[in-house]
Amino acid sequence: MAGTNHRRTAVTGGPAIILVEPQLGENIGTAARAMLNCGLDDLRLVRPRDGWPSDFVHVFAATARDRGMVRREVTPRRAAAEMRAWLPAGEPCGVLIGPERTGLVNDDVALADTVLTVPLNPAFSSLNLAQAVLIIGYEWFISGAETPGETLHRGGSRPATKEELLNFFDHLEEELENNGFLRNRESQPHMVRNLRSLFQRAQCTEQELRTLHGVVTSFAGPRERKRRTVDRTRSPELEHGKVLGLVDRTDDE
Repeated sequence: MAGTNHRRTAVTGGPAIILVEPQLGENIGTAARAMLNCGLDDLRLVRPRDGWPSDFVHVFAATARDRGMVRREVTPRRAAAEMRAWLPAGEPCGVLIGPERTGLVNDDVALADTVLTVPLNPAFSSLNLAQAVLIIGYEWFISGAETPGETLHRGGSRPATKEELLNFFDHLEEELENNGFLRNRESQPHMVRNLRSLFQRAQCTEQELRTLHGVVTSFAGPRERKRRTVDRTRSPELEHGKVLGLVDRTDDE
C-alpha cells in the first residue's frame, strides 16, 4: 500500500472508537483504516440495547444534530486534549459513532457524558462514518504528535553559516556599488539593511549561497570581472617597475 512502511514503529493507543449498529462491512473497514492512519487501534462494534460499553469512564457521543438536550458539547480538538489527560490517569475513554443511515439515537446520546460535534457548514454538516472517524482520529493524533508545524527541507545541503552569509553580503554590495545601484549615499544604509534582511529571512543553504555568488559574478559582466581580476593581482613591485621603465608595458597601456 502506498505510504505504508511496516518497518517503522507504529503509533498505537488512544481512545476506543465505538460504532453503534454499523450497517455495511465496507464502512467498518474504511473506519478501521482511518483509525490506523491516526494511531488508533481499539475499534468496538456494539448494540446499545443489547449491551452497553460500561467499561469506560468517559464517553463522547459524535453527532451533528441538536438533540434538544442539556448537554456539554465539544469539538474533536477539545475532546482529544481531554482524553490525552484522562487516559494516562487510568480513565478509559471512548467515542460513540452511530449507524450510517440515522446516526446515534437520543437514547445513545443520553448515555454519553459529552457530545462531540465537528464544526462544519451548518446547512450541510453530516459526515459518513469513515469521515467522522478520520477527523476525530486526526485530532487525537495531532494532539500528541511531535511533528513541527513547519519544516524546511534543504535538499541535502546544510544551512549557511553567518560567516558565509556576510561574505555574500560583501560580494553583493561591492558589485551593487560598482554598478551604481548604491550611488545615493543618503539612502545606501537603508537599502543595504533591506537587502540583508531579505536574505536573512530566506534561510539560505550553503549551496544556495554559492549559486547566488555565481549570479552576482555573472551580472558583473566578463569584461569587468577580467579587469578587476587583473587589478587585484598586480603586485606593487610590478607597478613600480613600469614607472621606472624597467618593465616593458603592454600594448594596451
